[in-house]
Amino acid sequence: MAAKSIKSILVAVLSTVLLISSYTVRAQHEEQKAGEEHSANKKEGFNAKEVIFDHIMDAHEFHFVDYKGSDGQIHPVAIPLPVMLYSPQKGFSGFMSSAFEHGHAEVDGYKLAEGKIIPTAAGVTVYDLSLTRNVVQMILALALLVWLMISVAKTYASGQGVTSAPKGKQNLVEVMVAFVRDEIARPNLRHKANKYLPYLLTVFFFILINNIIGLVPGTANVTGNIAFTVVLGLISFVVIMFSSNSHYWGHIFNPPGVPGFVKPILVLVEFLSVFIKPFALIIRLFANMVAGHIIIICLISLIFIFAQIKPVLGIAASPVSVAFTVFIYFIEILVAFLQAFIFTVLTAVFIGQAFEGEHEPGDHHPHPDEAIIV
Repeated sequence: MAAKSIKSILVAVLSTVLLISSYTVRAQHEEQKAGEEHSANKKEGFNAKEVIFDHIMDAHEFHFVDYKGSDGQIHPVAIPLPVMLYSPQKGFSGFMSSAFEHGHAEVDGYKLAEGKIIPTAAGVTVYDLSLTRNVVQMILALALLVWLMISVAKTYASGQGVTSAPKGKQNLVEVMVAFVRDEIARPNLRHKANKYLPYLLTVFFFILINNIIGLVPGTANVTGNIAFTVVLGLISFVVIMFSSNSHYWGHIFNPPGVPGFVKPILVLVEFLSVFIKPFALIIRLFANMVAGHIIIICLISLIFIFAQIKPVLGIAASPVSVAFTVFIYFIEILVAFLQAFIFTVLTAVFIGQAFEGEHEPGDHHPHPDEAIIV
């Protein structure tokens, strides 16, 4: 019965999509027949692709919303950010991004085209050193992380949470710190858990805070930026490499118990896995955070897409679109915690593999007569 119900729902959804598609094709065909004068006066429709890429890409401002003024023009509501440029031919230039008037004006021989600053004159090289919204948001997230940890540390130093029960943000931070220590560091790093715990906690909280802030409308999707995840992946790669030992490299270049004719292939696979591990960290975080934001924007965009076909369709699609958006939004809150956990636990696993084979302090072979205490 459940399978039949699912099939019925899929048939209904497919039928609706086909009806809407046929209606769209017919509407476009009728518009083409309307004549060149009608096309020239027709307003530009909603561009979902532009909205999606404007959200997930970096920018020189925090853009919130556009509104139509009394003059009939579209006015954006945004917070401009400082632009800092260096050109070997022209030297340094500094001004606020609002001077570009959202791509309609040129400033000091530069213009804004598709979110990038380019020189207007030929043969001019420019290096963009600006504080973009991703950079500003990372700084804010770092400041929030430092304030949170210092504040909690001072509270513990005063005796709160040591001689008495923790309060407020202590409860939240203590639970997450204990979780990272007991569920990530100790099972994967064993006797070296305390050595790597500060790094794991920093990675976990930094990713989590950026994930949460990125869900606020108008903010940047920092963890959905490939440059951000590449840097985190490279840092983890360096930590993994410095944690490796001869046993680790011996298993890569001379796998034990493997036939000789298989070893060349296995050595190549094992060597490539050294670089695939940080690559997996980079792509996993980037892809998951981008996908969630794109789904949310696509669901909201459906309202405007249907409204272009017919206003009543946009009104009818609004409740469904908003309901699914709210549902996905709560899922994204869960994903924000989940991706911080996954990045941290995989980093711990890879570090643990790097020093695998070392004997823990106090390791010994028990005598047969020794009692085993569980």
